[in-house]
Amino acid sequence: MVTTIKKGLRVGLQTTWTLGKVIFPITLLVTILQYTPVLPWIIQAVTPLMALLGLSGDAAIPLVLGNFLNLYAGIGAILTLELTVKEVFIIAVMLSFSHNLLIETGVALKVGVKLWVVLVVRLGLAFLSAVVINLVWNGGSEIAQYGMISNQQEKVSGWPAIIFEGVEKAGLGVLQLALIVIPLMVAIQIMKDLKWLDVFSRWISPAIRALGMKENASLTVAAGLLIGLAMGAGVMIQAVQEDGVSKKDATIAFIFLVACHAVIEDTLIFIPLGIPVLPLLLIRVATAVLLTITVAYIWNRVEVMKGKEAVYEQ
Repeated sequence: MVTTIKKGLRVGLQTTWTLGKVIFPITLLVTILQYTPVLPWIIQAVTPLMALLGLSGDAAIPLVLGNFLNLYAGIGAILTLELTVKEVFIIAVMLSFSHNLLIETGVALKVGVKLWVVLVVRLGLAFLSAVVINLVWNGGSEIAQYGMISNQQEKVSGWPAIIFEGVEKAGLGVLQLALIVIPLMVAIQIMKDLKWLDVFSRWISPAIRALGMKENASLTVAAGLLIGLAMGAGVMIQAVQEDGVSKKDATIAFIFLVACHAVIEDTLIFIPLGIPVLPLLLIRVATAVLLTITVAYIWNRVEVMKGKEAVYEQ
């Protein structure tokens, strides 16, 4: 057991270091950009697109902050705006698919998922869902009533204070990551050595196969569903390195998790915004299942066709 714990601690520290090298500089950079004209310029540039999505120009603020930072930043921005229930719901669905884009994209690249796959799937789902909801839903015109959430944040002044705030946020982000990832990796190592993961994999293997992946990708999917892409990436990285998860299955698993990750947390945090969260959850799950099955089917068909072509050439 001591050997197992030591191995889990070592893997946890290695994973924290790998992810920390992504999270720290990006968090620092984005924090600094908030005090420059860059983010306001980006918001102004994307405002004309808002009308196509059924949103007012102000909605660009939570979308930009949510994608550059995280869901909490996006929700904090929503709380400062007077938006309709339909607008808040559209923003919530978009941010469910595409948030914390810089950090989670960096994490995906560490796993081996191609950049264009990450951007096309995440941004594509976000914009497509907004267009569909805007066209299909005729209700939600009443002003959203937000819960009792305080969004007071003291603004600092002066570059030393701004940089210090960025370093502090980045450091806390890495610390939070370590507090989750290291115990998680120890627990996973214990479950591996006790063969509990074999039982778990057999239990959910029918669902994993139905989604077009092999059984050894089950741990990756489960971790992402429960704790999200950034945190679950530690498990995903270890699975690719040690459990023989192929790049194909890692990519398919990531596509599934893009649409449906951290389903408990990312759904519950939208409750104070006064929107129906059950449809939000159902949209994410249904999109994840349909998209993953479709991608896996097309990928397998392409591989079969390539195999036939190789046989004919011989």
